[in-house]
Amino acid sequence: MQLQGTVQEVIYKNLENGYTIFVLSCQDENVTVTGKMPIIAEGEQVDVTGEYRYHPKYGMQFVAELVQIHEPTTPEAIVKYLSSGLISGVGEVTAKNIVQMFGTNALDVIEHSPQELVRVKNVSAKKAALIAATYADIKKMQDAVMFLQAYDISINMAVKIYHQYKQKTRMVLEQNPYQLIEDVDGIGFRTADKIAAKLGVQPNSHYRYRAGIVYVLTELAGKTGSTIATKEYIVSQTATLLQFEHTEQTEQDIENSLQMLIIEGIVKKVEQAEQVYYAFARYYEMEKTTAARLVKLLHAHTEQTTTIEQELKTFEQTEHIQLHPAQKDAVLMALENGVSVITGGPGTGKTTIMKAACKLFRQRGKRVMLMAPTGRAAKRLSESTGLEAKTIHRALEFGIGAHGHIFQVNEHNPLEVDAVLVDECSMIDISLMHALVRALPLGAQLVCIGDKDQLPSVGAGNVLADLLACPFIPSTHLTQVYRQAQESKIITNAHKINEQQMPDLSDKSGDFFFMYAEEPARVQQLVVNLVCERLPNYLQTEPSKIQVIAPTKAGLAGVDALNALLQQTINPAQKGKEEITLTKRIFRQGDKVMQIVNNYDQEWLKEEQGHITHGTGVFNGDMGTVEEINPQTNELRVQFDDGRLAHYSMAELDDLTLSYAITVHKSQGSEFDAVVIPITGGNPMLYNKNLLYTAVTRAKKLVVLVGNPKSIYSMVKNVLNTHRETMLLSLLRQAEQTFQTTMGA
Repeated sequence: MQLQGTVQEVIYKNLENGYTIFVLSCQDENVTVTGKMPIIAEGEQVDVTGEYRYHPKYGMQFVAELVQIHEPTTPEAIVKYLSSGLISGVGEVTAKNIVQMFGTNALDVIEHSPQELVRVKNVSAKKAALIAATYADIKKMQDAVMFLQAYDISINMAVKIYHQYKQKTRMVLEQNPYQLIEDVDGIGFRTADKIAAKLGVQPNSHYRYRAGIVYVLTELAGKTGSTIATKEYIVSQTATLLQFEHTEQTEQDIENSLQMLIIEGIVKKVEQAEQVYYAFARYYEMEKTTAARLVKLLHAHTEQTTTIEQELKTFEQTEHIQLHPAQKDAVLMALENGVSVITGGPGTGKTTIMKAACKLFRQRGKRVMLMAPTGRAAKRLSESTGLEAKTIHRALEFGIGAHGHIFQVNEHNPLEVDAVLVDECSMIDISLMHALVRALPLGAQLVCIGDKDQLPSVGAGNVLADLLACPFIPSTHLTQVYRQAQESKIITNAHKINEQQMPDLSDKSGDFFFMYAEEPARVQQLVVNLVCERLPNYLQTEPSKIQVIAPTKAGLAGVDALNALLQQTINPAQKGKEEITLTKRIFRQGDKVMQIVNNYDQEWLKEEQGHITHGTGVFNGDMGTVEEINPQTNELRVQFDDGRLAHYSMAELDDLTLSYAITVHKSQGSEFDAVVIPITGGNPMLYNKNLLYTAVTRAKKLVVLVGNPKSIYSMVKNVLNTHRETMLLSLLRQAEQTFQTTMGA
């Protein structure tokens, strides 16, 4: 539907993201129009395409998807436009004087002959130049956004693209539209490819081949975690992506573009085990630097521990526990080595080892720091050890530097520590590990703790598995489940699942329950009933404290459908409770929400002991509650579980999702008192042993599986192939060989 008219009044505008609310005068009526758009001023003529939607508080509004802007043509409209506040140095009096002098040619004079403005009363040469410059900037943005809309780019994305390139927008797109993939979040290969086709870029353009190869390597890292690929894989996948027949000419063209990417330094050709691979240069450099640094850290620590028996005996007496020999060996290993790895499942005493190691490090005068990959994991680590723990990002002071976002703590400004213990290392990708080891001073000791059987990191790399496979990095694999843990069905069943055995579904008295349901609709019904009624009564807690963890987002028992139902039941709409209605979801005051992408620019503040600290960066998996909503501007404020407060504009709402139900992948590193897991069966890539094991081990006090035994059996017997092709292990061996050769020389 299209409306045409004059901008009567601009109620709200956000110059950062383009979100605007204005009153449009059309056909003798005023219509409230909302949406992201280029800068709009009162008096302009606009054509808006979109649809009417009813807002529960503000009534009927027209939500614009496309906007065409035309300059005002009447003297009255031009005065209104110039005095709207957008043109620097022009108020109502000056606007009237300009129009009185030049009439309907006023805007043409401002654009093409701004020196003529000095003829207007109280307009100096300096003021004339400022008026012309401001007007030119507005025109450039409007022209660029309307140019982009002509190629079926949504106004939201058009504004985003303009903010990236400014006045160079048209030039960049006409030269190489595939540049959008690298520069603008939210634009992938397929979107850029459609734009390129509309701009007349030939299907066999080098830019297209180049973008296709980059996309294939990016998808490989993002979906499988592998950082290297063979030429055959790259050529085959790129040809398929570009929809070319797999001919010799196609292969040659792709290989030529691959060679150009190597020359440009974007792709690196590497050899491993007599096989040639290709990798993004940045991943190769990260793995190479990480390997070299780990080997240096390993050999830089030369202190030998004589005996720890008496110290551990004192620790046992203080903690009222008895350590297993394997635990004592793990503590000794941590104290004696520059780099060490400890892995084990739930109930095997990893936390106890960390507490003991920390105590013994400190007794030796060492400065110790505890870290974890996520905020929830760091908070849980603090609670379980009684010591302060930080996220890796916070410990390394991630923020804005001279060249963009960087870790302020690095090899030039290292941590002032002697020992660092990092939990949940299965979640650490190569990018984060690279940042961590660079920040450690030589002589500091690194202890990596994690569960090798959990899902691997979402990001590229295979860090924990590669460290465990390295023959010269000391490691301990804990297998003993301790007496107290053996009393928990959550832990015993988790170990059964890990060993590909069916969990005990018959016990109705412990902390692990099973509820039978065959159809997805019935699974959905039971999950909602458990979260909203049965478990809150049983546990004497609020429904919002019970976490649903599902294998998938889709389906009746998937995250999306369950979130809608749980929100409706737990946090229903009511008078006085503000909300924002988007295309596919509603955010309401009091909702549980989760950040689903890393936003390094997101500002936050936090009050601690009467002091307010500020920072930037909200990360994938951070959870919190919607504290406040401004429905008129579609902005909200979230208080995260660690106390940070962050403000979200309309443009940033896509970074959030409801989190009454979350996927297993998003639950990694977290622990919840009670967890409900719907199991309906499906794609073997999702419904596997590793995923079920990870989901069950998220529960602290209670877990309920809802589904049928057949689906659970299928998951238990389906082992996910988590093999990832990376260079880290090979580069560790090379770094060690270089070190030994150097020492021998």
